[in-house]
Amino acid sequence: MTTTSRLLTLLSLLQTRRDWPGSLLASRLGITDRTVRRDIDRLREMGYRIEATMGPDGGYRLDSGAELPPLLFDDDQALAVAVALRTAPALGASIGEAAIRALATMRQVMPSRLRHRLDTLDVTTVARPGEVASTDISLDVLVTLAQAIRDRVTLRFDYGDALRRAEPHHLAVSDGRWYLVAWDLDRDDWRIFRVDGIHPRIPHGAPFTPRTVPGGDVDAFVSARFKGADANAWPCRGTVLLHLPARDIRPFAGDGTVTAVDERSCTLEAGSWSWGALAASFGRFETEVEVVGPPELAEAFGVVAGRYARAGATARG
Repeated sequence: MTTTSRLLTLLSLLQTRRDWPGSLLASRLGITDRTVRRDIDRLREMGYRIEATMGPDGGYRLDSGAELPPLLFDDDQALAVAVALRTAPALGASIGEAAIRALATMRQVMPSRLRHRLDTLDVTTVARPGEVASTDISLDVLVTLAQAIRDRVTLRFDYGDALRRAEPHHLAVSDGRWYLVAWDLDRDDWRIFRVDGIHPRIPHGAPFTPRTVPGGDVDAFVSARFKGADANAWPCRGTVLLHLPARDIRPFAGDGTVTAVDERSCTLEAGSWSWGALAASFGRFETEVEVVGPPELAEAFGVVAGRYARAGATARG
């Protein structure tokens, strides 16, 4: 193995685990411990921060440094990063241009076998109807929030027309929008803030001891709040019989459950934030509907029907 090939192999090994005993590296590379030490010194001269670890065996650890040295990816890692860069515009945050430049840099140095595989992945990111990605979020704001979360310091920021104080806990992304999950000190409760409305004030406030997000699961907590509930479940759930085949309903059922009754009808169990909204959502299938339950859903259908009838009469007038 040439010196260059050996250094690349050594660097690849150092990236796969936190600590490597020197003797194990020597064995994997088929060289002596002394040669390992020389190769480690060469990598350090190239900008890689490699620390010596203490212990019976002694070893090495690849650590973060002051500058970004060249990175080494295996095939799967390189493709994963490239695909992530291609889909980055869906995350908003004004990172599209930087992602395109980074992808071009990666593609230029990729072996032809990887370039061909990457080029077959022609990905188009499409926003959900009614959703617009938060493209006006700067990376500086995201980094500022992330640092405050890491350092566990109170955030002071302008939000709308008010100055808010909050203990930041997590950043979340949903449908191209960025959110900050935080404990609102002024309202003494958990809040989810849209990041594109946050304007941080410097310096930050006092340190804090992190609280536990309700339920202990950030994903479930945010999903529940978006559904207007305290738990990750719709507060109103009901079932109807639809006079359409199950195959025609399933593609548009969302998180509902479709059960075939026969070849021409099926039941749909679904949820929403209110009984009226749930009743109205079933109407989108434009077919006969029979309420299976509960009674609150049947009552909501009557209210919605009356509202729609009055709207139709007003239009005719």
